Amino acid sequence: MAVNYGSKRTVVGAHYGLRDWLVQRASAILMALFTLVVLAQVLLGTGPLDYTRWASIFSAQWMKTLTFAMIVAIAWHAWIGVRDIWMDYVKPVGLRLALHVASIVWLIGCAGWAIQVLWRL
Repeated sequence: MAVNYGSKRTVVGAHYGLRDWLVQRASAILMALFTLVVLAQVLLGTGPLDYTRWASIFSAQWMKTLTFAMIVAIAWHAWIGVRDIWMDYVKPVGLRLALHVASIVWLIGCAGWAIQVLWRL
């Protein structure tokens, strides 16, 4: 016969733990690799570091694809961090919901703007 000591544990949230932890680590690795790729292109390139050179770095299709993945990774990485801050420190549900919506709108707007700039090159 099983004996139940204490109360049952109440689990809140939607079990984000492991998935979000993995997304944070994978996006951080992608950001580090992207930084190394851009640094290599800047340091190993020839000529002055002006608009023309920056445009040439980001004009190749593989670089546009990598930068697009980077923008998505940054937005997702930021969303997880900001969402966790709101969930941990903002207790009124209505205010927390408003902050979540504002954060989502802001991150989508920033990602959309960055993608628009990228594809104009």
